[in-house]
Amino acid sequence: MSIGAFNVIEDDVIIGDNTSLGNYNTISTGTTIGANCKIFHNNSIGSEPQDMKYDGEKTTAIIGDNVTIREFVTINRGTAALGETRIGNNVLLMACTHVAHDCIVGKNTIMANLATLGGHVEIGQWANIGGGVVVHQFVKIGEQSLIGGGFCAKQDIPPYIIAAGHPLRFIGINRIGLERRGYSREARLLIKKAYREYFISKKNRSEALDIIKNNFQQSEEIEKIINFIKSSSRGII
Repeated sequence: MSIGAFNVIEDDVIIGDNTSLGNYNTISTGTTIGANCKIFHNNSIGSEPQDMKYDGEKTTAIIGDNVTIREFVTINRGTAALGETRIGNNVLLMACTHVAHDCIVGKNTIMANLATLGGHVEIGQWANIGGGVVVHQFVKIGEQSLIGGGFCAKQDIPPYIIAAGHPLRFIGINRIGLERRGYSREARLLIKKAYREYFISKKNRSEALDIIKNNFQQSEEIEKIINFIKSSSRGII
């Protein structure tokens, strides 16, 4: 483990093997950081949540393995509601990003500069959150999705899509990301067909979802799309 100058590491902190800290970082009590992480300078990790309901209860922030945290990143620990804020393995948090209390950031996610998560946000694996994106509290972002830079997410974003615009809307499927992850052409075409039915057809969304469920070829990806939409509490963009 490598530790630079002027770091503050409070009590009850665990830092894994081969993790490096740059200069002027504060790692707050109860934080766990995995192995092979690279933490640059001037970060605050595991600090008290910015939630008026927080009353000093013992909670944690858990950072996975192989996580890169650039400069001026803030990660708040959880509240009694969930008890933890969790960052998955192989995540990249670019400069000035913020992860609020009780968030779950899936593995291999990228948050570009100045991206901000409100409390209780859940992000699936391999998501890409563009620079300056603001995500409302309790929003869920599906795996393999991409949000264009500078936009605001107030409702849930299903898996495998690109979202952009004011207000945020469906632009298309994340074709390049899916290709990079090894999804077959047939799988990509089925995902595209399902979302054209849901977002672009003239049918209402409940009817479109029933058609996807009952008339489409079923696959793991289609099942994830259906389950994500059905479980949404904030509504879909």
